[in-house]
Amino acid sequence: MADPPGCCSTCATCLLCPYSCQWITAKKEKRKGLRTTKSDCSWFLFLFCVFLFTLVWLYFAIIILNDFHNFNEFIFRQRKLWLDWSLVLLIATAVLISYSSVLLILALCLQLCGQPLKLHWVHKILLILTALVVAAAFTGLGIKWAEEWKSAHISLQATGPFLHIGTVGGMTLLAWPLASFIYRTHNTGLRVFLLLMYCAAMIALYLAPLGITSPCIMEENQLPPKPALVGHRGAPMLAPENTLMSLHKAVECDVQVFETDVMVSADGIPFLMHDDELTRTTNVQAVFPDRTAQSTAFNWTDLQQLDAGSWFLERRPFPTVQSLSPADRNETKKQRIPSLEQALEAAKQSNISIMFDLRPENHSDYQNFVNVTLGVILQSGIPLQQVLWLPDGFREDVKQQAPGVHQVYGRKRLENEKEPVLHVNLPYQDMSSEEIRQYRQDNISVNLYVVNQPWLFSVLWCSGVSSVTTNACQVLKEMKHPIWLLPSSTYLMIWIVVDCVSFLIIIWAFILLK
Repeated sequence: MADPPGCCSTCATCLLCPYSCQWITAKKEKRKGLRTTKSDCSWFLFLFCVFLFTLVWLYFAIIILNDFHNFNEFIFRQRKLWLDWSLVLLIATAVLISYSSVLLILALCLQLCGQPLKLHWVHKILLILTALVVAAAFTGLGIKWAEEWKSAHISLQATGPFLHIGTVGGMTLLAWPLASFIYRTHNTGLRVFLLLMYCAAMIALYLAPLGITSPCIMEENQLPPKPALVGHRGAPMLAPENTLMSLHKAVECDVQVFETDVMVSADGIPFLMHDDELTRTTNVQAVFPDRTAQSTAFNWTDLQQLDAGSWFLERRPFPTVQSLSPADRNETKKQRIPSLEQALEAAKQSNISIMFDLRPENHSDYQNFVNVTLGVILQSGIPLQQVLWLPDGFREDVKQQAPGVHQVYGRKRLENEKEPVLHVNLPYQDMSSEEIRQYRQDNISVNLYVVNQPWLFSVLWCSGVSSVTTNACQVLKEMKHPIWLLPSSTYLMIWIVVDCVSFLIIIWAFILLK
């Protein structure tokens, strides 16, 4: 098997070394009679499939970064160990995709140089392990975090046009090694099979935009207003969550609503806290080592002894903690668990709304929790239209005692709704772009949570969502426009040009190599 023009023996040897783990010059290889066997072709196909499999996982890994803080919190509640597992995910994924990519590039270059594809047994074992690791990751995602499949579907609305262009480009470049292999092999059946498979794949890619939909394919003058920002537990990337400092940082981010969670202490004082236990966001284990960390088991006096800020500097739940100023660090260390009364006063002074869940919903004294919380709201003097009520329990009692409070529902509207639903609060995965548009036309305010990444915010902006709950208010605040916006006519032109250029390059590759 002779080297094609321009492929020197030294280059072929350098390619064979990492792929086959042996130094074989072109002449020695020819004397030994080494050729690419059917088994070698099978391993190359396996390598190609592993590369695609790992590439898809890389895409998923980038998508789930929007929700990865939830995973970190889940692991802490289970194991009492805090770590930013997103770094582990990204590093491991980068290693796997880099390994399979390098091997694939070497194989394609060896094919162009007319060298045998003798994959070393070490690489075979590592490729099998790579496939098993990625398969385990997908399985775990499907079992423990199934809603992320919906996130991937939404992400295709943001990346579909660009994925199409990139895939067409990659498959177009694949025409060169494919043509080289087809012209060298004497197996007519294999040649016909590969040509048919490649042509079918390219035709499918050329027609793929017929199935690509995105709310951001629209004219500039059709773009809805920018969604309002709701601070998820305040501004948790800039200050400890559910503290007064977090509320004030959220105000600086121009949020319109402070979203929080309320619990009631053992002596009947509503306070801000998300977790059922105080372990993650306070130093309760150091102050009360012999007591249960259950949030509702402490009275208000004991709760005020806890430090609710230092954990933020120690555990660094977000990378932004490293960039805090010295003044912010000192302020963080002074944070205590705020009462609902203090939060309402701060919201009233800052002229922002407050939305909260009342937890835990399954508590035996939940009705009393509702009454106590309502009493604090009515006594605070805050305008009731600034209060957004999320809890479903005893909602009718709330409507009677505080009719001015906005009722926000954590579900979609029903067909036979007795009274109109004006505000809904749902996970961003639970509403399609079509549903968002329909709710907008019906003057129903839609808030979706938790939205941290600009690509996701852009898709929801184009869809017409009213507001989003976010951890990254400082990032979304700076967005003056969706990441991309394409008129349908422009996208049609790009589609046609890309397909035509790709087709011409493929024809050129087959003619030139012949």
